[in-house]
Amino acid sequence: MLNQIQQGIRRLIDGGDASRDVIVSFVVIVYDMPAQAENTIRSLLPGYQRDVSADDYEVLIIENESSNTLSRAFLDSLPRNFSYHLRQETRPTPIYAINYGIDIAAGANICVMIDGARLLTPGIVKNILRGHRLSPRAVVTAPGYHLGHELQQKAVGSGYDVAHEKSLMSSISWPDDGYRLFEISCFSGSCAAGFYLPHGESNCISMPRELWQALGGYDARFDMRGGGVVNLDLYKRACEYPGITHVFLHGEGTFHQFHGGVTTGGEAAEARQAFITAIMEQYQSIRGRKFELPVTETVYLGEISEYALRFVQFSSTNKLERMKNAAGT
Repeated sequence: MLNQIQQGIRRLIDGGDASRDVIVSFVVIVYDMPAQAENTIRSLLPGYQRDVSADDYEVLIIENESSNTLSRAFLDSLPRNFSYHLRQETRPTPIYAINYGIDIAAGANICVMIDGARLLTPGIVKNILRGHRLSPRAVVTAPGYHLGHELQQKAVGSGYDVAHEKSLMSSISWPDDGYRLFEISCFSGSCAAGFYLPHGESNCISMPRELWQALGGYDARFDMRGGGVVNLDLYKRACEYPGITHVFLHGEGTFHQFHGGVTTGGEAAEARQAFITAIMEQYQSIRGRKFELPVTETVYLGEISEYALRFVQFSSTNKLERMKNAAGT
């Protein structure tokens, strides 16, 4: 077993066969949030993820070094299909860590989670596998949510913090049934219109390796803090790529944990809005046009738990209202 401290990388294989065929590789990006990252990683474990085995997928934890990294004791507890890669990074962006993870992933398909502070529902892995079986050119995505009953960038002004979030998670006995996350959550801003209208991004986007290569991975020109809108850019380019099948897992989700991130932390509203304006201006300077949501022909895949039904109801109602307004009735 490689030494983590000396090598800066250690693979947690525990005797497993590194040459095994991997259907999907999950690339999870972590920086300076070990408690939240541990929860995210737990939500990717076999056992929490239903109807899959460790042989079906691998998880690459790519952590940019900080003074607050994941503990060795936690990493040592992970099963053989998990590996850990600690990097030194001087630039304030996850882009290079993501592209590194894509390069070393073993899977025929690669799922990127740009923010390692997002809990997953228990059918994510199973349904990503299903999605890739539907089409060799599938782009499989899941919608995003915030823990709490309003967007965290708003809730923080009312005292929402890590302690409050822990209490919410305790109220549903997480991780006993990961679908109960829907009970204590709201749509994230990029998914605020619901399932049946265009989204801005996904924090769980899986594509065949060849498509990642055709897209060139994440564009390093988005060099502002946190990568700016690089995730929106990647999502748009993937969803609009010729010949793809967009498979949307509307019964699953990723749930953002509060950790003081770039757009959801405790930064003053005025400063946050100035930053959002700047990163949108950077998008326009790179792409030569203002950002617009991608419109795709979507295949909806997977089961819907009872806990998610209120989001189905909202999404349907919102879609019908938009259609009525467009028709002028």
